[in-house]
Amino acid sequence: MNALPKNDAPIRLGVISFAHAHVRLYCQVIADYPDAQVVACWDDDTARGQQFATQFGLEWLPELDDLLARDDIDAVFIASPTNKHAEHAIAAAKASKHILLQKPMALTLADCDAIIAAVDEAGVKFSLCYQMRCDPVNQQMKKLVEAGAVGDIAVVRRRHAIPLLLDKNWAVPGNWHIDPEQNMGMFMDDASHAADWFYWMLGAPISVMAEIDNVITRSAPDDNGVALYRFRKGEIGILLNSSTQLAAEATTEIYGSAGSIHQNYGDAPSSLLPAAGSALKVFRAGESDWQRFDFPLVPQRSRIEAVPRPLIDYLKGAGPPIATAEEGRVCIEMILGAYQSAREGRRVHF
Repeated sequence: MNALPKNDAPIRLGVISFAHAHVRLYCQVIADYPDAQVVACWDDDTARGQQFATQFGLEWLPELDDLLARDDIDAVFIASPTNKHAEHAIAAAKASKHILLQKPMALTLADCDAIIAAVDEAGVKFSLCYQMRCDPVNQQMKKLVEAGAVGDIAVVRRRHAIPLLLDKNWAVPGNWHIDPEQNMGMFMDDASHAADWFYWMLGAPISVMAEIDNVITRSAPDDNGVALYRFRKGEIGILLNSSTQLAAEATTEIYGSAGSIHQNYGDAPSSLLPAAGSALKVFRAGESDWQRFDFPLVPQRSRIEAVPRPLIDYLKGAGPPIATAEEGRVCIEMILGAYQSAREGRRVHF
């Protein structure tokens, strides 16, 4: 296994592909870290790779093997199109590089299993880059749920939405995000955030029923979807994913036997609006009003920028991964189950 730097030496990072835009923010944020440095990059799109190498002051390498062979790289961000995740993660593991993988983990459970096997065999560190786990509002909600603040949970609704399929400059041929081979569909690409949030909050579900389709656009394989998950204690989880949503407020509602939890500003449409209420509030049985938490409006960009710090801490041995490979597999199983349910018109059991 690649030994990580000792003491105060910075963690040295490489980038495998700038296809997913989030890694560009990671590079910006890490540039200000004293204990981490992005040093080199590779991209199968030469123009894109060289553009961001120049922007971030990185060494551009024309071959992936050249990047992975470098002794001055401890770990890699993998931000390639989703159908390339397994290929690139396996190559990184074989080269003894620790792996920070952009979501979703892969498009098939077989690819997830191949990644898990490669990571285990190489003994490298691995984390997915799920930003929702890095948001302090989501972290506070998790604490409230785990503490039983609203009693037994009955229904949870979580929305994760973007307006991008309404952007004619984004939803164009050649964008890998809307290519069914490279990314399956928008529900796979974006609902994986909310699926991971549900798993993180309530554990693995036992079944799902879903509707996923093109409702108002045709540029991507799907534009809206709703998945109804049942969890082990009977909780009902409603995952709403939309790529055609322009404005919103209430991102999350949690209803229990002893109260309710509401979150605002938790996804892109809600983050774009002026603040009009509390980012997080809880109502408890017997109280006369909501308890409001003093969280500011958290723009979507801020959640993405919060990802690198826990990843660097994890590589340094100062914290856990954001999400393990095994957790990432559960999320893909949840998404694939929803697609199967929508396709076959029936409940799918896990």
